[in-house]
Amino acid sequence: MPRLDTQQSPMAPYHIRQGMEEHIPATFRHVLTLPRTILLFLGLPLAMVLVSVLRLLARQPWKEYVAKCLRTDMADITKSYLSVCGSGFWVAESGIQVVGIVGGLPVKDPPVGRKQLELLHLSVSSQNRGQGIAKVLIRTLLQFARDQGYSDVVLETSFRKTGPEPLYLSMGFWRTGQYFMSVFWRLVDIPIIQLEYSLPSA
Repeated sequence: MPRLDTQQSPMAPYHIRQGMEEHIPATFRHVLTLPRTILLFLGLPLAMVLVSVLRLLARQPWKEYVAKCLRTDMADITKSYLSVCGSGFWVAESGIQVVGIVGGLPVKDPPVGRKQLELLHLSVSSQNRGQGIAKVLIRTLLQFARDQGYSDVVLETSFRKTGPEPLYLSMGFWRTGQYFMSVFWRLVDIPIIQLEYSLPSA
């Protein structure tokens, strides 16, 4: 700090400094003892733990879904989709890379008088989204369903702001219902949406 003045007197020598730095430690100690500061320090770690728990909870159902698929129909695509009458599995390729997939299996217990195909596993790689690949895959499956004499194509998808529901609705699907996979999904208000596409009868 710059020294402003120095005096000599019968008293001890002194100098006047510019600034109030000596108050900083006391002010800091005071701020630390305020109830709102204590709440902030308690709340911040709690909030971080809560965010971590929510992230884990949000990830877990999807991990379970993928694990289930890899144990069931996706474990052997040829057996599940290509060896069953009235089913199919399609891939979209770019060069030698698979960039999208969709599958279709007959619904085991459709409503009386209906023959339904369930659309499953529509997926497009994140690098190839927005290019119309999903629409082409859906149209391919719908044409297959027509050719096989199905009356409807049905599917389930999760409702998210960036989810695929608007795409399905724009292609003529309509909502038939919804449900929640678990209490967690009900708490965060993310339902599973059920959709249907009615095919014209021949």
